Amino acid sequence: MNTGPVTYLVVEFIGNQFKGEIVPEMQELVDKGLIRLMDFVVVRKNHDGSVDAVEVSEHDENTRKVFAGMSLASHGLLGLGDIQVLAEALENDTAAGIVVFENVWAKAFADSIVRANGRWVLLESVPADVLDSALSDMP
Repeated sequence: MNTGPVTYLVVEFIGNQFKGEIVPEMQELVDKGLIRLMDFVVVRKNHDGSVDAVEVSEHDENTRKVFAGMSLASHGLLGLGDIQVLAEALENDTAAGIVVFENVWAKAFADSIVRANGRWVLLESVPADVLDSALSDMP
């Protein structure tokens, strides 16, 4: 296997405001070699439910400045149909960052699966609200 597992994350920002506050932490994960950024799209879901999505490289100058130090290993992994489906989970009048990243930290594990004649079939994350609820129910 040439890559570790690839994951996408949708982060919603209330009030249709995305200012890039999460970028330094993402950059730290990249710098430490834990993840490799594959794609990043900024999405705005308007008050009427319509969706605008723009690749960071095609965004306005202020947004490009926020991401100036970050490089993407690829782009265009998220198609318009993918973005529309993911945007359904967003509240109206919000902004979101959709980031696709390789879990570089898991590459050796993924390679061991291939060497064992296995294949990576599915990797999913537990949604934050489900995890919060489950953990709050624990003694």
